[in-house]
Amino acid sequence: MKTIELKGTIREDTGKKYSKQLRMEEKVPCVMYGGKENIHFSMPELSFKNIVYTPNVYLLKIEIEGDFHDAVIREVQFHPVTDKIIHADFKEYYPDQPVIINLPVKIIGESIGLKAGGKLRIRRRVLKAKGLVKYFPEHLELDITDLDIGHTIRIEDLKIEGLEFLDSPGAMIVSVVSARVISKAMLTAIEDIEAKEAEAKEAIAEHAEEEKAGEDKEAVEGEEKEEEKPEEKGHKESESK
Repeated sequence: MKTIELKGTIREDTGKKYSKQLRMEEKVPCVMYGGKENIHFSMPELSFKNIVYTPNVYLLKIEIEGDFHDAVIREVQFHPVTDKIIHADFKEYYPDQPVIINLPVKIIGESIGLKAGGKLRIRRRVLKAKGLVKYFPEHLELDITDLDIGHTIRIEDLKIEGLEFLDSPGAMIVSVVSARVISKAMLTAIEDIEAKEAEAKEAIAEHAEEEKAGEDKEAVEGEEKEEEKPEEKGHKESESK
């Protein structure tokens, strides 16, 4: 796995006000843990161009105040509106200690299932793996040449020396499915949507009919009461005489 060298500067303060000032200067507040102590530092925003906005993954050698630290990037936080990087976490590693790295998946080969008219479905493009740095390749190659229609490659099918995959063993990575299966699935989804819409319309119509029936009943009852009033008045007059 390739290594990229970066340079950081110790942060004088870790407060929100100072972090905001760093971002205004187009710098990213960072923290590195895993060593003897946590290191709070900053790096230019442009330093992240080749390690974040890329499908590849790299080992990092970060120079901070003359000291070099071997690290991997663990988490990057983005601004919800501008999508700019606002914070980054790094994990310092040592050759004899395992690290966790998100390993990119690279599909190679032409599947016999695709040649037969199947469709390729890629479920995972990155796999979380744990192991010593020396065992990590730049990416994980999956040869799908022998993958036929209806066949699947799962996490449990992977056997790489020195690496432990942390995703669920039964999780699907890639599969080849029949075009008919996809069409049927799409048709079923459409039918389900149409059925739900029809049920909703029917419920609305029934509710409207119930409301109308209630209004008609109230109107009839009101008319009957109006008709009864003169009779009651005449009856009272005859009684007084």
